[in-house]
Amino acid sequence: MTKAEQLAQLQTELNGYKTALAKAADTIKENNISEYPIFIFHQHTFDAGIPIIDRAETKGNWSVNASSLEELTTKQIIQPDKTSEFIGVITSHGTDLCLFVLSELGANFIFLPRI
Repeated sequence: MTKAEQLAQLQTELNGYKTALAKAADTIKENNISEYPIFIFHQHTFDAGIPIIDRAETKGNWSVNASSLEELTTKQIIQPDKTSEFIGVITSHGTDLCLFVLSELGANFIFLPRI
């Protein structure tokens, strides 16, 4: 299976999380926490964000932490000099959910349509 096929399969698997993520993204924005929520998908521990889904307590394969562009920039996961460029990418995706996925494919930013 090619990396593109693996990413497509991963994106299909992540679709099951849309409803919970959309609610969390709206809450983050409505409470003025960040205009740029980012959800970290991982299968081990990850020291960023606030845990919102624990794979040990759900039927899914992923744990999810709610984070933001600001936090990921502070922790230098996103380089500070790339922040403006990243805002442009997020904005160009409209209402899509921004995911930072840590998997066997490495660390990838994926945009998941809400619909």
